[in-house]
Amino acid sequence: MADAGNESARNKDRAPVDTADQRGPYAQQDPYDERDPYLEHRRLLFATAYRMLGSVTDAEDVLQDAWLSWSTVDRDSVRHPKAYLVRTVTNLSLNRLTSARATRETYVGPWLPEPLLTSPDIATETELADSVSTAMLVVLETLSPVERAVFLLREVFGYAHAEIAETLERPEPTVRQIAHRAREHVQARRPRYDADRTRRRQITDRFLAACSGGDLNAVMELLAPEVTAWSDGGGKVTAARRPLHGTDRVARWLVGFLAKPELAALVMEPAVINGELGVLATLDGHTVGALSFDLLDGHIQNLRFQVNPDKLSGLTPDNSLALS
Repeated sequence: MADAGNESARNKDRAPVDTADQRGPYAQQDPYDERDPYLEHRRLLFATAYRMLGSVTDAEDVLQDAWLSWSTVDRDSVRHPKAYLVRTVTNLSLNRLTSARATRETYVGPWLPEPLLTSPDIATETELADSVSTAMLVVLETLSPVERAVFLLREVFGYAHAEIAETLERPEPTVRQIAHRAREHVQARRPRYDADRTRRRQITDRFLAACSGGDLNAVMELLAPEVTAWSDGGGKVTAARRPLHGTDRVARWLVGFLAKPELAALVMEPAVINGELGVLATLDGHTVGALSFDLLDGHIQNLRFQVNPDKLSGLTPDNSLALS
């Protein structure tokens, strides 16, 4: 996370948020010009929208809307394109998140973020990986939309309070209060975890071997006593409708589920998902699920299974470099 006390050094090279009027001609810009600011900053814009929404699909929709807005802007009136685009994406994400929260209240079973297949390199950057981990996205879901926007702009992307205030059109003192409240909220709820990548790989390999062999005892040995498992099927596929708690219950459910005849050809293999080593599941060449977990003291503490077919679009190599 960014250091809140080092504001001036962190922001000295970044232009302030632009307040140019969005109305005006397209200024005869070539939409396929690689020098276009939208294309230049697309990775940042996607990273902003994805962290805001926890959804690959919604993030892509927001970027499409941002592009349509950008394509009508008089470019000569935009002094700082990067800041302008980040502001546009943030506000579009805020609008979408506000409406999405009502939909999630009627969601069938546990709601989990859409997983994203990320570059293996991201796992070596602890701060970046943590900011996009599934566990962090779950915690961010407990913030209000405005708190989430302020937290991300401040703590992840390092914007000054004044810039955030201009982006969200709120008084700076209010933004400072929101930032403080959101930071405390996240710190109180973010799970502890082991950051040792070698240890995580060892546990992942052992877990896969135990699951593939249907070895109930081996699975139980890897789970923490207070383990909890969530599975998001969205009512589209078979999944536990409520979280499962405890070593015995989670292990028996998992081994029993994998023993189903229709899953005989299921392939489970390690993959870097949301900046951390997890498990990608394919069946007959098609991606059917993703597993992320928290590792603490050498044991798996939380398991999150994403099997909703509508939320698997980010598990393709095409999106492996989408975050920054």
